[in-house]
Formats: sequence, structure tokens, C-alpha cells
Amino acid sequence: MLATVLPSPLSNLTRQRLLQVNALPLPGQGRTLERWRELAALGHEDLCLAKVLEAHHDAVAILHELGAAPSDGQLLAVWAAEGPACTLRADASGRLRGDKPWCSGSELVDVALVTARDETGVQLYRVDASQWHALEGEPWPAPGMAGVPSTTVRFDDAQAEAVGPLNAYLDRPGFWHGGAGIAAVWFGAATALAERMQHACSEGLRARLLGKADLALAPAAALLRELAAAIDLAPQLTHRVQVVRARSVVERAATQILDLAGRALGPGPMCMEDAHARRWADLSVFLRQSHADKDWEWLGQQCAAQVKPWAL
Repeated sequence: MLATVLPSPLSNLTRQRLLQVNALPLPGQGRTLERWRELAALGHEDLCLAKVLEAHHDAVAILHELGAAPSDGQLLAVWAAEGPACTLRADASGRLRGDKPWCSGSELVDVALVTARDETGVQLYRVDASQWHALEGEPWPAPGMAGVPSTTVRFDDAQAEAVGPLNAYLDRPGFWHGGAGIAAVWFGAATALAERMQHACSEGLRARLLGKADLALAPAAALLRELAAAIDLAPQLTHRVQVVRARSVVERAATQILDLAGRALGPGPMCMEDAHARRWADLSVFLRQSHADKDWEWLGQQCAAQVKPWAL
């Protein structure tokens, strides 16, 4: 049972939802689209809630895919971000020391799946919340995702359990399948913004803006549906090209919706409607989980190497 709840600005309903985590269908088992529809619904409702619960559902899938024991009744997180601020290392006995940046929900979750890298590769570990502490005093000046800020967590001789072999976390096909699940969350939040446009954009120039929103969201939805079917048909494959393409198209669509909603509705909803203003700010930050131009570069390289990559 969880000992803590999300801080303001999340609603009481969201707090209750957090305490009642229901299982989702696992990816690649015939119900991937159903899984993504549930993730999109979370993004539509509240992106801070979605941030916590998407990571939990991803962790459940990771444990299943790597043949590890489940963590029933616990809220999970996945902390795999790296960079200059990451000093986390594991010793020969699997004890963790150092800092891990960008750890969302560090004050909320019961267990985290954490990556530690050395010269041999990346090892995933399962760590109990009693084994870490978030660094105090770290600022989060952004209004976006303020309900669940990502902080640096420090491990000081923390007991940890290795999950799967070395590099298995990155090498499994589910690494890419999970990345597409993030896009479903973005999509859900973008549709919520577009729906706010509907009653205000029935005619005139604003109807044109709603039409542009449809032109952005419909192809993104089609790609997600197509990708979900492909993953269910061949779950042993990464489908990396399709995942990167779908994530990029959804990211572009959501970015367009942020602009179109602002143009269509003006500043009123952003200034006077709490849920709309928070969704606007949250999505602007959450979208940056995309690798953006780096992904486009990789995708372009794959297209250049293929024969007729766009055959119908």
C-alpha cells in the first residue's frame, strides 16, 4: 500500500486513482492497442498522473519480459536517464552508490527499476524506496509537470537486486514497444486540447484551425494503431523504425495542437481555466521526452538505406 500521495496541483480524484493501480494488458500479447488506449486516456485526464502510472505499467512489463518476479501491490518507477549528472555505479556485490538524475515520483513510489552503466554495459536493478533519498533543495521552476517534478536521487551503499543479464534492459524488443507507449500518452493529452477547440471552432477561420488539428491527429492515431498491430503480430521484433516514426509523428502532432489551440482559443483558457492551463504547460514539458531531431536523423538514415521505403 502506498504511504504517500501526489502533491498539489493534482486533484483528490487523481490521488485516489494513484492508490488504485490496475493492471494493463502487456505489450505484444494481442492487446497492445488496448494498452495504449488506456495510456492515452491517462494522458487525456492528467499528464502528471500519466507520468507516474505509465512508468509503473512499463516497469511491470519490463519485469515480465526479463523473467523477474513481479512486485504486486507496489507502485513502481523506471529511472534510466543518464548524462553528466549521473554518477550511479554498482559494486561487485550489486550495491549502488552515486546519484541518478531525472527520477520522477521519487517521493511516491515503493520500488524503482534503475540502470547503472559501466565499461561493460548497462545493468538494470530493482531497488526499494528505503534505499534512496531525493536531494533536497533542487529547484523545479517550470510550471509544466510541477505535480510530479523529476529530481536527483542519491544511493548510498543501497541494496539492489539485478534484473536480467547485462544489457538485457536495452536489448529486449520491449524497450522500443515501451517507447511507443509514451507516444500514446502524448496523443491523449493532445486530443484533450483539441477537444477544447471543438465548440469554439465550428465555422470561419477557426474551423480551419480545427481542420488542421484533425489533419495532425488522424495520421498519428493511424500510425499508433498500425504499430500496435505489428507488435502483436511479431512481438519478438523491435519495430524500431515504426516506433521512431510513430513517436516523431505524434510529437509533431502534439506540438501543432499546442499552437493551434492557442491560435483558436486565444489567451482566455490558458489564463482562466485551470485544467487547460496545466495540460498546456505539462504537455510542453512532457513532449521533450522525445529525442526530436536526433530521432529524425536516425530515421532518415534508415530511409536512405532502404529500397522503396514508402511503398503502399
